[in-house]
Amino acid sequence: QVQLVESGGGLVQAGGSLRLSCTASGRDFSINAMGWYRQAPGKQRELVANIVSGGTVNYADSVKGRFTISDDNAKKTVFLQMNSLKPEDTAVYICTAEIYSDHAYRLYWGQGTQVTVSS
Repeated sequence: QVQLVESGGGLVQAGGSLRLSCTASGRDFSINAMGWYRQAPGKQRELVANIVSGGTVNYADSVKGRFTISDDNAKKTVFLQMNSLKPEDTAVYICTAEIYSDHAYRLYWGQGTQVTVSS
């Protein structure tokens, strides 16, 4: 079983920055992709950014130029640097990872971390 543990959320003023991190732990697994979704009250969950093994990254249009996703393969950790935050970025940010283990790919989700941007 793989677990994803997130950290780094909090309250910040508009224009500020936060850095989220998410670490995968468990036994005998490899990571194909990691990323972040977010869900605001009353809205659908949306992809914020992800990074695929090999280095391909994807961003939602709403965060391009402000957010940067990166990873540390050795530590099985993904980071999301969020700059120039806006009130509309307020949401629960949820880490996700596509994991290969026991001859199968599975999608795992973290518990989520709250990001609140005040105006």
